[in-house]
Amino acid sequence: MSDYDADILIWSERQSALLRRLASGERINDQVDWENVIEEIESVGTQQRHAVESLLGQALRHMLKADAWPQSRDAPIWRADAIDFRAQAANRFTPSMRQRIDLARIYRQALRSIPETMDGQPPLPLPDVCPMTLDDLLSDGPHVGEADG
Repeated sequence: MSDYDADILIWSERQSALLRRLASGERINDQVDWENVIEEIESVGTQQRHAVESLLGQALRHMLKADAWPQSRDAPIWRADAIDFRAQAANRFTPSMRQRIDLARIYRQALRSIPETMDGQPPLPLPDVCPMTLDDLLSDGPHVGEADG
């Protein structure tokens, strides 16, 4: 079993030290775990994109609940949570993610997660298609259903 399988932290520290030595001109090419280094580097961007997508999904779920049950005592909390999730997504977002994030899919998933009733009340009608753009979600302005100010 390699360090990669046993302890990813130790593996990453060793591999980064080897890469630094390699970058300085030392001939240690055969000691670097190239296959796993490449996979880990590839996964970094994917993990960041997944984090942004997850945060956007959480924001949309909270926004949808607040729009579906605006009179609920929890609606202000849902709106506040949505703002927080949107801010976190914006902080992690990078421009290259724009063409890789499928907002329509994220919205459909959020819509499917809305319960049929909340405190015995059915939801108000919700749009079948996301009423916001990615830029809207990543901005710090109000969403479509919120009042300004």
